[in-house]
Amino acid sequence: MNTEYVIAFLASTAGAATPLVLASSGELVAERSGVLNLGLEGIMLVGAVTGFMATVHTGSLTLGLAAALAAGMAMSLIFGFLVLTLQTNQVATGLALTLFGIGLSAFLGRDLVGQTVAPLPALSFPVLSDLPFVGPLLFRFDAVVYLSVLLVIALGWMLARTRIGLQIRAVGEAPHSAHAIGMPVIKLRYAAVLFGGAMAGVGGAYMSLALTPMWVEGMTAGRGWIALAQVVFATWKPRNVVLGAYLFGGVTVLQFHGQGMGLAVPSQFLSMLPYVATIVILVIICRDPKTILLNKPMSLGQNFKAD
Repeated sequence: MNTEYVIAFLASTAGAATPLVLASSGELVAERSGVLNLGLEGIMLVGAVTGFMATVHTGSLTLGLAAALAAGMAMSLIFGFLVLTLQTNQVATGLALTLFGIGLSAFLGRDLVGQTVAPLPALSFPVLSDLPFVGPLLFRFDAVVYLSVLLVIALGWMLARTRIGLQIRAVGEAPHSAHAIGMPVIKLRYAAVLFGGAMAGVGGAYMSLALTPMWVEGMTAGRGWIALAQVVFATWKPRNVVLGAYLFGGVTVLQFHGQGMGLAVPSQFLSMLPYVATIVILVIICRDPKTILLNKPMSLGQNFKAD
C-alpha cells in the first residue's frame, strides 16, 4: 500500500460521503422538528433523475442541481401535506413515498439510460492544490463537497445559537407547549420537512452528476436508508453527521478498492459491507438506551394537531 493508494482511497471517501452528508443533514433538521421522513430513498432517486435530466437538456450542472433541489422539495411537500395537514401516519407515509419515488424515477429516466454528462469539475486553489499529499486530500474537490461540510457547520450553529433553531427544537420536543406560547408548530415542521427534502434531492443529484455522471435505475442503492440510520448514529447532532458519513463512505469505497487489489474475498461480501457496518453500529449505539433517550426529540414521529 503506497502513498498514491492512500490518497486515492481518502479522496474517494470524501466523494462517497457527500450524498450521505447532505441527505442526513436535511433529515436531521426534519427529525429535530419532530417529523420522521422514511421517504429519503425515493426523494434521492427523484433528485438524481431530475438533476440528470435537467443537465442533459440544458447543459448546465448548476441548473441540474437546482432542479434536483426543487424536485426534492416537491416530494417532501407531498409528504408534509399528508402527515402535517391530513395527519396520516408518518412511518407508513414515508414508506409509501419511497415506493412512489422508486417508480417515478424509473419512469422519468427510461429514456436517459446510457447517456452521460460531464461531471462536476473540481475546484483549483492556487499553490494549495499543488501541495504534496495535502493538496489532493483537501483542495481538489468539487464545490458541493465543500458546501456539504459548511452546511453541517451552519446547521450546528443555527440549531444551537439562533431563535429559529430553538423553535425547531422546541416543536420537536414539546409541540403542544410550543403552540401554547405562540410558536407556529405546523409551519415550522413544514419548513424543516421541505429543507430535508431539498437536501435529499441534491444528495441524489450529486450521485448522477458527480460520482457516476449518468442515470442508472435505483442508483442510490439504499443510501437513503443509510442516511436515516446516520441520524441515529449521530445522535441528532450535526457535527456527528460528518463523522458518520465519512465512516460509511470509507466502507463503501473499500469494496471497490478491495476488488481492485484482488483480495480473495467474494465481491458479494464486499458489496454488503456498508449495510453490515450500518447494522453493527446501530446495534452498538442502541445497547445504551440512555444515549438515544437523552438526544432523541421527544415528539419524533408523533403528529400534532392544534386544539
